Amino acid sequence: MSQTPQRQTSLIGNFIRGALIGVVETIPGISGGTVALVVGIYHELIESASALIRWALSLVRGRRAEAREYWGNISWRLLIPLGIGMVVAVFTVAGPVVNLVETYPAQMRSIFFGMVAASVLVPLLMVRDDVSYRRKQLGIKHLIFFIVAAIVSFIVLSLPATLSLEPHWYIIMPAAAIAVSALVLPGLSGSLVLLTVGLYEPTLRAVEALDLGYIAVFGAGLVLGAVVIVQLLKWLLDHHHSTTLLVLSGVMLGALRALWPYQTEDGALQPIGDTLGLDVLLAIIGAVVVLILIWADRKMSRHAPQPAY
Repeated sequence: MSQTPQRQTSLIGNFIRGALIGVVETIPGISGGTVALVVGIYHELIESASALIRWALSLVRGRRAEAREYWGNISWRLLIPLGIGMVVAVFTVAGPVVNLVETYPAQMRSIFFGMVAASVLVPLLMVRDDVSYRRKQLGIKHLIFFIVAAIVSFIVLSLPATLSLEPHWYIIMPAAAIAVSALVLPGLSGSLVLLTVGLYEPTLRAVEALDLGYIAVFGAGLVLGAVVIVQLLKWLLDHHHSTTLLVLSGVMLGALRALWPYQTEDGALQPIGDTLGLDVLLAIIGAVVVLILIWADRKMSRHAPQPAY
């Protein structure tokens, strides 16, 4: 196993990068993975996080020599300030964000709707790049995967809400485990995952109120997701790259059902309201923000050296 070359970045710069990722992780529609791409640390972050997980697993299995090799691939200069910046940002902005969601639900859903709709482009563009690079063509099965994923996502999110105001640990942990995968897949928002399962506001409220019990269960879910789901997604991307991204795109498209601005608290759709003009404007603003991030990512990625996988 060769040691991964580590790009030297400043500690303060990595703290700021972490803060940016932390802020966007509280907003459905913007992926922390996308921001990591834009600020130029995505590949190093994924490699270091994967090495950290494998190091821990090697220690548990008693394979000390293997653990030392993984240790050499961990960029602590990146992970530590990045993690601190993310935590500080999340605990700072959680309260104001959830207050806006509760006070202006239709308007905030309009912004999120535009953001998620634009974010669907991220995995689709990655599929296009993959097809162009490998000089292969997509088949009818890829289209079926995309359509089925969108339909299933739409149907699931149309079911009546069943979560209580105080969700149990067996609901929180799996949701957190899935949400952490947003750092692996640019375009997938962790907050969108929480929003679609009804845990968005409870989670932000728990962070704002320093509910240590909720935070501990959520943190355990994040660790579980990092060990299991992140590794699974990494394998899927390595072996079924285009198919995985197309399924993700379909899921995100179907998830727009949860962000339709006009709905009751239990998710039942309502007729378009009197604020249609404002809501459309907010959706456009949200989409433009994401499109600017996508444009910046695409422009920077053309000049950045691509790591070998």
